[in-house]
Amino acid sequence: MTSVTAQANPNIAFIKYWGNRDNDLRLPSNGSISMNLDGLFTRTAVSFQPSLPFDELIINGHEVAGKGLTRVSYILDLVRTLAGINLNAEVMSENNFPAGAGIASSAAAFAALALSASKAAGLELDEAQLSRLARRGSGSASRSIPSGFVEWKMGTGDDDCVAVSIAPPEHWALTDCVAIVNASHKKTGSTEGHVLAWTSPLQAARVADATRRLDICRNAILNKDFEAFANIIEHDSDMMHSVMMTSNPPLMYWQSATVEIFYAVRQWRASGLPVGYTVDAGANVHVMCLSEYAKEVEKRLRELPGVSNVLVAGVGGAAKVV
Repeated sequence: MTSVTAQANPNIAFIKYWGNRDNDLRLPSNGSISMNLDGLFTRTAVSFQPSLPFDELIINGHEVAGKGLTRVSYILDLVRTLAGINLNAEVMSENNFPAGAGIASSAAAFAALALSASKAAGLELDEAQLSRLARRGSGSASRSIPSGFVEWKMGTGDDDCVAVSIAPPEHWALTDCVAIVNASHKKTGSTEGHVLAWTSPLQAARVADATRRLDICRNAILNKDFEAFANIIEHDSDMMHSVMMTSNPPLMYWQSATVEIFYAVRQWRASGLPVGYTVDAGANVHVMCLSEYAKEVEKRLRELPGVSNVLVAGVGGAAKVV
């Protein structure tokens, strides 16, 4: 069978996904809203081969076994069942940004895998079906399938828990300046973290308030209201990390440099620079700004102590075959 290569962008969540109502199906406790990150990508080639004794996974030139391979084989099994085939696969993947550091590497990886594996198996899945398949590998991967600004709907179950585009990339010129304060692989991955979410007494309040935050964020994006946007993404990010810090055992992803960036961003906004921060499960800070200010924001971030690099990304498109 032929090899198919697909490419997907990571995404940054503005209204966060944290905690599941069903861990096996990765059905989230609340809906979420995100933006795909242009220029950052995972590229994955899949070929089903009669001669392979087992699935093989190669990431950035290194063979991967254990938990990583198990997660990939799980998605391949879903594809094999859908396609009615019984062949093992070779999966070769590479990304051009740090993995496991809070920049949604698993989102890009499983979105690219869902598309390349399904195509290689001869399936023609629509966007909703691809989003659902990607979700089974990593919840946030469902959001890396559609284009631009994306909302992941909670749905009622497996069938309708999918992500949809709420605005195309060209709708609003936003830029994410990702301040890298730690590029190393985090000790507790998001999959483990989601299981801990409900051990925090704050999670129930976070989930109960999610619809309100979703409405504010969606309206801010559609109306291009940066002030409302910045306020709600910071509020939502702080809420998620409050849950993490009060779970059992507690998760503390922030480092001192992370908090220094928060202070700086809020000062910059108070003085008229349109910026706002959000942080995924990691120490690195996504500083969102209007694109015309991206060079200034990048320059200021690079001058802050503890910032080792800044990745700059505009609004990205849908997952695609390359």
